[in-house]
Amino acid sequence: MTRTRTRLRRSAGAIAAVALGAALATVPAPPTSAAEGAAEGDLTAGAASVAYSTGKPRNARLTIPAIGIHRLPVIAYRGKTDDGPGTRIQNRGIAASPHGPRGGTGPGGVGNYQVTAHRSSHGAAFWRTPSLKRGARVFVDAGRWRYVYRIVKTRWVSFRSAKSLRAQRAAVPGRPGVRPTRGFVTISTCATPEDRAAGNHWRDRFGNPEHRIDKIGVLVRRVPNPHFRPR
Repeated sequence: MTRTRTRLRRSAGAIAAVALGAALATVPAPPTSAAEGAAEGDLTAGAASVAYSTGKPRNARLTIPAIGIHRLPVIAYRGKTDDGPGTRIQNRGIAASPHGPRGGTGPGGVGNYQVTAHRSSHGAAFWRTPSLKRGARVFVDAGRWRYVYRIVKTRWVSFRSAKSLRAQRAAVPGRPGVRPTRGFVTISTCATPEDRAAGNHWRDRFGNPEHRIDKIGVLVRRVPNPHFRPR
């Protein structure tokens, strides 16, 4: 009888341990800041407590540790994603950031900071960006500040759909016409390998394939730029 009770107690303990482990596995890790907590929710949620820039367009440097990008030059220009001028910048093996009526905001600004680069040609600067996972950090250095974004979602874009392009270029990514209250980043590159695998060989007049893979991030903090050197 004593041995039976001992076995029962051990079995009950094992079951309880498994149940506790399962419960703990379902509890999300706490966010490291209020802004990062907000980043988990709706992109249209209220502005988090982040110091934003004025949104002025300017050249910057991009670092994404998760995929080995370190201080990639990002050139600001007036235009729209993957247009002629933007494609010529990307052809230099660097990234382009459009601004203006159909472009985005500048680094750290409220709205959609858009960054594009080639994935499979001209240096393939964004070859690994489609593999970015939710939670990955994106650092944008501009002047004395570093803007830290956190990847929160993935979007696919069709260059043959005006509606899809409007959603990509919207101040709130994917939500045309919605007034932004937060800072976003759109890291965009072509889906050339995926299009080819599907037998889609369409190209626009700049040689761009139909689809784009966008990684959307939310600005979570501003810190001093460790590479800034006053003149």
